Amino acid sequence: MLTIGSFFDLADFPDRDLFADCPYVWVPLKKLKAYIASQTAPTFQHLCITDGVPLDSPYIWYNGRLRNARECIITYGDATKGGLTVWENGQFLEGASVLMAGAVMVGKNIRIGRGVLIESGAMIKSPAIIGDRSEIRQGAYLRGNCLIGKRCVVGHTTEVKHSIFLNDAKAGHFAYLGDSILGNNVNLGAGTKCANLRFFSGNVKLRQGGVALDTGLKKLGAIIGDNSQTGCNAVTSPGTLMGPDSLLMPNTTAPAGVHPRKSVLR
Repeated sequence: MLTIGSFFDLADFPDRDLFADCPYVWVPLKKLKAYIASQTAPTFQHLCITDGVPLDSPYIWYNGRLRNARECIITYGDATKGGLTVWENGQFLEGASVLMAGAVMVGKNIRIGRGVLIESGAMIKSPAIIGDRSEIRQGAYLRGNCLIGKRCVVGHTTEVKHSIFLNDAKAGHFAYLGDSILGNNVNLGAGTKCANLRFFSGNVKLRQGGVALDTGLKKLGAIIGDNSQTGCNAVTSPGTLMGPDSLLMPNTTAPAGVHPRKSVLR
């Protein structure tokens, strides 16, 4: 019940090595910082990009190079559906990623894939990995050690800290995720909060078969299995594990613990 395979299908996840040799589903969070460090290198070293200073122009990331995009024609369609297109001097730049003017980078170790859109007002702190065709929308805040898969959305005023998004996971509006994992095709309703710190000191513990299992983590948010959803203004308590195909209804606080596949939490 608490294995990686009981929560996630990793067949198409680019960074599935992070999940290797993990006896429990929360163990990848223990390995996340070291893994991201091993998979990123200084990237955004353009002379016109300064830590903490909003970009004064749009830039594109294409074929391993970052360059100014003032002369490009950009169509800002839905990046998750391949709608982001870039043309330069009549040439279509397939897979080009776009950093809009006003985006803020802090640190250089930020790996972005193909067809990524980073909108104005987003702040990304290194290190981070952002997969192909994902959107980091206006006002989003990635606080470091964030691993975002393919076709994901980190939306308006959504804060993500030390967390993992598997492919097609979306936190579109006013969300908070701390020390959490979202499975494939998980959708968080507006205002969802995944709390990660208990009121009382000590590690987060989970009960299985009447036995308390120590996760070894002082901070653990939510682990939400594939194809699950939360309603607007839902909250998960620290150490909430929802199995695949589950629902957390609007305005509901999920209690800590393990909730099996196809749970409906009201």
